[in-house]
Amino acid sequence: MKILVVGSGGREHALAWKLAQSDRIQTVYVAPGNGGTSLDGRLQNVDISDPAWLAQFAIKEGVALTVVGPEVPLAAGIVNLFRDQGLKIFGPTKEAAQLESSKDFAKAFMKRHNIPTADYQTFSDVQEARRYISEKGAPIVIKADGLAAGKGVVVAMSLEEAHAAVDMMLSDNKLGDAGARVVIEEFLAGEEASFIVMVDGKNVLPLATSQDHKRLKDNDEGPNTGGMGAYSPAPIVTPSLHARIMREIITPTVQGMSKDGIPFSGFLYAGLMIDDKGNPKTLEFNCRMGDPETQPIMARLKTDLVTVMEHAVNGTLDQVELEWDRRTALGVVMAADGYPDAPRKGDVITGIPAETAECVTFHAGTTVKDGKLTTSGGRVLCVVGLGDSVKMAQKHAYEAVDQIRFDGAQFRRDIGWRALKRPA
Repeated sequence: MKILVVGSGGREHALAWKLAQSDRIQTVYVAPGNGGTSLDGRLQNVDISDPAWLAQFAIKEGVALTVVGPEVPLAAGIVNLFRDQGLKIFGPTKEAAQLESSKDFAKAFMKRHNIPTADYQTFSDVQEARRYISEKGAPIVIKADGLAAGKGVVVAMSLEEAHAAVDMMLSDNKLGDAGARVVIEEFLAGEEASFIVMVDGKNVLPLATSQDHKRLKDNDEGPNTGGMGAYSPAPIVTPSLHARIMREIITPTVQGMSKDGIPFSGFLYAGLMIDDKGNPKTLEFNCRMGDPETQPIMARLKTDLVTVMEHAVNGTLDQVELEWDRRTALGVVMAADGYPDAPRKGDVITGIPAETAECVTFHAGTTVKDGKLTTSGGRVLCVVGLGDSVKMAQKHAYEAVDQIRFDGAQFRRDIGWRALKRPA
C-alpha cells in the first residue's frame, strides 16, 4: 500500500514516520518532505508542491490515500481537487477549512452555534479599530483574519502595543491579504491546552491531549512563535474536563458545520484557554494537527495509523479505538539563529543521536546539501523524549538536545514546566 503525506515540516515527518511503521505499507511518499524524511529509508521525498501535479502523481503511483499536513494547501482546496479526481484524501474541503483560514468566519460560526469563545469584533478600517481598542482597553488580542504562518496574533498588554498591531496589519499591510481585516478579541486569562480530534464528517475520534509552548524563551518570555515545544498528555485536561470539551466545543462544532452545509472531515484542533475555575473557551480552530504537538502525540500512538486513516477516509471512525503509550512524551524544538523574524539558513547540523525507545528526533527545517544535513527553515528539529513521568521524558529529550550541534541553535530549557508545577 502506498500513502502520500503532503508537507515539509516536523508534523509531516512525525505522521510519515508513524505511517511507515505499519506492516501494510509499501511506500510513504512525502511531498516535498525535508532532510530527515530524505534520510529515512522507509520514506520517499517527492519534489512536487502544486496540488494538481500531486493529484496526477497519486493517480500514476496508485496512492491509496493522502494525508495533508499544513493549512495552506487545505485553504487552497487540495481536498476538493483530489476528491474531484476520485482520490481518497484526509482533510477538510476549502469551504470547511475556513474555520482556520478566516478568523472572522470561525468567530461568527462559534457565536452562531453557542460555542464558548472570547467576545470580538471585526474591522477593516484602521480608525474604527483604534476607537474600539481605546474603548475596550488593554490587555486585548489583535488577530489577522487570514493565514499568517503563526505571525498573525498579537496579545497586546498595552494600548500602544494594540494600536501598533492594528497599524502593522491594516495600514502598513505587513501581513498582506491575511491582515486586510483584523479580529479584535477580549483577552482571556488562564492556561492553554491543545485538543485535537479526527473527524470523518460525522464521527469524532479524540487524540491524546497535549500542551505547547508558544514563546521563544524560557519562562514564556520573548516573541510568540509557531511553538518551541510540547508534551502529551496535558495534565490540565482531566477526564471530566475532557468530557466537557467534547460536549460543549467539539461536538457542537462538528454538528454545526454539518448543519451549515459544510461537513468537516480531517484533523480538527481546538486551541483552548482554561480559566482558574476550569472553564474552557475556544481561542482558535486549526484544520490540521498542531506542530509541535503532533510529534509527541505520534511518539505515544501504539495503534496502526494506516488502519485509522482508512477508517477516517471511509467514514467509519466510530469503529476505531486508539491505544496509547502510557508514558509522557515531551518534544523540544531546536530553532535556527534569528528565528522567528529572520531565520538563518545553511548551518551544518551534526550529532543527532540514533532513535531509541526513549527518544526520537523529527526534522522540520532541514535539507541535505552536498551530502551534509543543513538548516533550511525557522524551526529545525523537534527532539522527543519519552519517560514514565514528565521529568523523565524531559531528561531524555534534553540529553539528546545536548548532543546536537548547529551554529546559532535556539531552544528552551523549560519545556514541560507547567506540568511539573501541577500537584500529582
